[in-house]
Amino acid sequence: MSAKVAVLVFPGTNSETETVRICLDVGLDARAVRWSYAENLPSYDAYVLPGGFAYEDRIRAGAIPAHDPMMDAVIEGAQRGKLVLGICNGAQILLEAGLVPGTGPVRKPTAAFTRNAPVPRFVCTHVHVKLAVEPSRCAITAALEREALIPAWAAHGEGRLAASDEHLAEIAAGGHLAFVYAHADGTVDERAVPNGSALGCAGLTNKAGNVLAIMPHPERDAWDFNHPDLRSGTNVLSPSGGAMLFASFAEALKDV
Repeated sequence: MSAKVAVLVFPGTNSETETVRICLDVGLDARAVRWSYAENLPSYDAYVLPGGFAYEDRIRAGAIPAHDPMMDAVIEGAQRGKLVLGICNGAQILLEAGLVPGTGPVRKPTAAFTRNAPVPRFVCTHVHVKLAVEPSRCAITAALEREALIPAWAAHGEGRLAASDEHLAEIAAGGHLAFVYAHADGTVDERAVPNGSALGCAGLTNKAGNVLAIMPHPERDAWDFNHPDLRSGTNVLSPSGGAMLFASFAEALKDV
């Protein structure tokens, strides 16, 4: 039996359809769960928080949905070891909820994905993210190769990791820096970072390694039709590219 995965839909979420689809394509029993059905969330084995503009990003991105009743079940599940994946707006919500990097109390964020720099404008560009920890450090990445390079789309106005210098050092030393921005050949430097993110951060994990927040959208580069010049087969709906992250997610849930 496939693991049941809830893709949370807050008011303003807009990436649930493709997120559900790629989860289904890698063998998960995924479905969108809207805010009005929050009471059903405890019955799911894992959670994905997709991209969008939950609650119109009022106050700051992720701040309001982090206190939505939907997150009660996610926080409780994460504390019990359930896997949680947050993408773009979902990543922002996980930081605001204190689940990632998870170095402080719940719903007391110690870091944030905030306004892009040096120019605070919306960024929409194709990127690559590189696994910056050992694959086994995070359950969701455990089936990836070491230093795996994943293509994705950055599409955000608030994707820059920001925290105090002391906490950035804690993030780096504690193995929380799961993904960094990289060039297509895997090299890493400041030019690969589209938003000024501290540490070149594209993704963070918590201490237990069961929660992953990633800013770019791997689901937007997840099928052959997303990049026809790199088509690997005749079926344009074949999972490829960014689908590797979801395949690793599914592998981690295989025995649930």
